[in-house]
Amino acid sequence: MKFRLSFAAQILKNGGVISHPSDTIQSVGCLPDFPIAIEKLINLKRRSISKGLILLTSDIAYVLHYIDIELLSENALEQLFKINPNPTTYLLPASTNTPTYLTGGKGTIAVRLTSNKLVKYLCDNTESSLVSTSANVSSLQPASSTLKLRVYFGDKLDLILHPSSNNTRASKIINLLSGERYR
Repeated sequence: MKFRLSFAAQILKNGGVISHPSDTIQSVGCLPDFPIAIEKLINLKRRSISKGLILLTSDIAYVLHYIDIELLSENALEQLFKINPNPTTYLLPASTNTPTYLTGGKGTIAVRLTSNKLVKYLCDNTESSLVSTSANVSSLQPASSTLKLRVYFGDKLDLILHPSSNNTRASKIINLLSGERYR
């Protein structure tokens, strides 16, 4: 398995798109600094770029440059830096240099901090957060098997790390400034 994880990190560093288990559901992901990989991911999912994307990270340092920290209260910062036992994605004010393909053209960026070991390995070995979105074609159920991933995406993913039986529920999404819950 270590070889496959190392191979996955290398694919990501070369601008590839992979499917991997996460702290929530099976994901399709790439690195945020590869617009061509983001475009491939969006096209595979048949998803509107206006929805924005989630940055999944094991270390908040990997996403700080995407966040306008000045707009966050001390309480909001404490919440952001703390790993929540119930996976929670926070909508945060985006910095002015955050690409619109990540924000969906909105003024916010979605970030989730996780202690998931596989995600941590990928983040640490790419020195980056991961763009993360559910492993499905828009409006269909997320894939929970390699077979379903093949049905959805054929051979267009650069690598599949097999789904975990723990991948069952999407994260909560909360706007950290307003407290509004979206999911």
